Amino acid sequence: MGKEIAIVTGGGAGLGLAITRKLIQEDIQVIMIGRNEENLKAAASEFGELCNYKVFDLQNLKEIPALIEEINTEYGKIDILVNNAGINMKKPFIEVTDDDFASVVQTNLSSVFAISREVVKKMIEAGKGSIVNISSMAAQYGIPKVIAYSAAKTGIEGMTRAMATELSPLGIRTNCVAPGFIKTAMSAKALDADPERKNKVFSRTPMGKMGDPDDVAEAVYFFCSAGAKYVTGVIMPVDGGNSIGF
Repeated sequence: MGKEIAIVTGGGAGLGLAITRKLIQEDIQVIMIGRNEENLKAAASEFGELCNYKVFDLQNLKEIPALIEEINTEYGKIDILVNNAGINMKKPFIEVTDDDFASVVQTNLSSVFAISREVVKKMIEAGKGSIVNISSMAAQYGIPKVIAYSAAKTGIEGMTRAMATELSPLGIRTNCVAPGFIKTAMSAKALDADPERKNKVFSRTPMGKMGDPDDVAEAVYFFCSAGAKYVTGVIMPVDGGNSIGF
């Protein structure tokens, strides 16, 4: 059998890095896919032989089949796919251009579909596999100034359910983690610059604090693990209660 093989998109930074670290701790071989070779190289040297990477821009949909073919040939199989890569864009609704909207949807939704389709072809041959998509609070309730991101992440949740229904009979489970407000360099900077927003985040989060990237990584690993063998089509908020907070 050998080690399980996992692909983590956007695996070299932020939540993706925490997910990569967790899977490697569980003795899973991880191939990170990302655009920033510097981040990927740093992660690979930190994590050692269980960690490899491919530099690839997921907006390039036409090249995704060849990428997955290459990984499958190199490693012999793909057991786990974590669709974590995503971009965000904050702009007032009426200022978002068609190109802005298309770009966010292409990276956050179309590429998730395309890479999942190619990986699923390999998983069907093996008769097993686990896919974990990453959604957002923007799919749980309305957040202003992120219209394209909200549309894409809501699409991810619908796609998770549709994939689970169609693929579970073939041995492939599909689940989704919806992170709340997680402490990263990017989120800290954004909230510190906007005290009103920061206040709002904490006031509607029953646990009264932000999560750690590790909290998301633990949920992702659960979905990939044997402990979740009867779990499919689930959207799990990891948000300190934010999505149900008043």
